[in-house]
Amino acid sequence: MLTHRCQAALAEKAATEAQEKIDAQALPIRTYLDQTVVPILLQGLSDLVKTRPDDPVEYLAAYLMKHNPKNNKK
Repeated sequence: MLTHRCQAALAEKAATEAQEKIDAQALPIRTYLDQTVVPILLQGLSDLVKTRPDDPVEYLAAYLMKHNPKNNKK
């Protein structure tokens, strides 16, 4: 059974995540992409041109999945 303090912390975290999602959905397209996709995409493309793999699309996809800042698994 969760304590009142743990329940409050979980509720606050859920509210914050919901607000972040709403905020992201309200952004203009360019701003949204610049804040969420472009930084990791540029890093992946930079790594891709250094490595020059046989299958660049597969390489980039794997890079993006591995380095996803929203992914808590490391």
